[in-house]
Amino acid sequence: MDSISYKTLSVTKDTANKEWLVVDAEGQVLGRLATRVAFLLRGKHKPCYTPHVDCGDNVIVINAEKVKLTGQKYNLKEYMRHSGYPGSQRTRTVSEVMKMDPTFVVRHAVKGMLPKNRLGAALLRNLKVYAGSEHKNEAQKPRSIDINTIIK
Repeated sequence: MDSISYKTLSVTKDTANKEWLVVDAEGQVLGRLATRVAFLLRGKHKPCYTPHVDCGDNVIVINAEKVKLTGQKYNLKEYMRHSGYPGSQRTRTVSEVMKMDPTFVVRHAVKGMLPKNRLGAALLRNLKVYAGSEHKNEAQKPRSIDINTIIK
C-alpha cells in the first residue's frame, strides 16, 4: 500500500484569487439580490472557500435605484437609527431613503447578511454600490455577471 499523503490547502489573503464582478440590480428583488451579492462577497461560489479568510470577489452593484421590493415594503418598511441620547430615535421609510440615497438600501441589506465581526467589515469594503448605470471602476476590468445564474 502506498503512503500517499493528502494535504488540505487553506487559502490565505495573499493566495486568494479575487476578481471584479458587475451586478445589475434593475428589476431584482432586494432580498434575493442581497443574498446573492453576499454569497459572492464571501467567496462561497469558489472551490477554495475558506470561512475565516476574505477570499470572495469585489462586487460592483449598478442601478441600485431600480431595485424592487415586494408587498407594501416600499411604504411600510422603516429604517431606525438612534444616537444614544434620550429622545433621539429617528425612523425613515424605504421611499424616503430611496429619494435621498438609493445605495443605502442595497448596502444595508447586504451588510445584514455578512458576518458581524472584523471579517464582515472587511468584506463590506469589497462592495461598491452605484445608483445609476455608470460606475467608476472600469480600470479594474470588471466582468458582468447575471445574478440569477448563481446557485445558492
